[in-house]
Amino acid sequence: MGFKLENTAPNTARTNVRKENSTSILQKEISLFGSAFSNKKKEDFYTEIHVLLKAGVNLKDALALIQENQKKEKQQLFFKEMVDALVAGKPFSEVIKDKKEFTEYEYYSLKIGEETGTTAKIAEELGKFFARKNDQRRNVVNALTYPIIILVTAILVVIFMLRLVVPMFQDIFTQNGVELPGITKFIISASDFIRDYGWWVVIVILVLIFSRSFYSKNDWYKEKKDSILLKTPYVGNFIKAVYMAQFTQAVTLLTASKVPVLNSIDLVAKMIDFRPLKNALKQVSIQVMAGNSLSESLKSNKIFDHRMISLMKVAEETNQTEFIFERLNQQYAIEVQQKSKLLSTLLEPLIILIVGILVGVILIAMYLPMFKLGSVLG
Repeated sequence: MGFKLENTAPNTARTNVRKENSTSILQKEISLFGSAFSNKKKEDFYTEIHVLLKAGVNLKDALALIQENQKKEKQQLFFKEMVDALVAGKPFSEVIKDKKEFTEYEYYSLKIGEETGTTAKIAEELGKFFARKNDQRRNVVNALTYPIIILVTAILVVIFMLRLVVPMFQDIFTQNGVELPGITKFIISASDFIRDYGWWVVIVILVLIFSRSFYSKNDWYKEKKDSILLKTPYVGNFIKAVYMAQFTQAVTLLTASKVPVLNSIDLVAKMIDFRPLKNALKQVSIQVMAGNSLSESLKSNKIFDHRMISLMKVAEETNQTEFIFERLNQQYAIEVQQKSKLLSTLLEPLIILIVGILVGVILIAMYLPMFKLGSVLG
């Protein structure tokens, strides 16, 4: 995204911005689909705000520059409302609070930045926060994309065999009156089901996919889905590591801004979308308010591992909470990268093995009666 920096006030600001332009972040355009900010857009937004503030551009002009570079009218209107609110005398944090696209976590972070005169630094940290969050999401997508492609291809191959290959054998067996073994009868029943109800199954799957935006907002659905994910072998630990990395990074940012740990946990609990961790953080907050130490409160929830509990005990004894959370975040980030690579490595051969077994079972089921057919013809 290229800013027209010649429209800003000081020459020194222009010079500094030209240096910052080497980051290439500013070459990307922020685009709003409807009225929502994705994490990727937030990463770009906060990074650009930081660069402009650091270059000496005031906040109003920074938002105005971003507004000018929007191509769609809705996008321009979104930022114009923010600029108008600033001109009317509202603090930046209050402007953010009034926009449903932003969270309480962002609001309180920026409010602290305004009170301490570190808005540029907070914007930088928020940009890094969403950058890491996006990286973690990409790790998940990269780990699952190829295995999912293989799985879909495998399902199509099996459906092809059941729908076209098996009926040909079935006709031969029927014409010659061959007695079928149990496994062959089962495969033929599966073929008949695909023939009679296959399109209905496809329609139901498509309806579930397209209606996901409706039922995914249901608390019961979220609780069940996240609970099943957490209990899934290996995948559960991987998903947990992703959210633990987000949790520790968010608390690191807030504690660095001198927000009390208890308040940080409350804010992060509102931001985290993984129900087992969200519920655990709420319980931790209640226990800390009741007089328990943070390490003891974490210990009572199974989702927190021994590493975190032990380091929290050290943090309480040494008053190094910010440092400990930062170290934990680095460890979880590395764990996410390692687990994503291993997950992809494990899933690919596993899916191929399952496909091979399914195809083998179908072939065996079809060829077993052929031996009886040979004896009948002989």
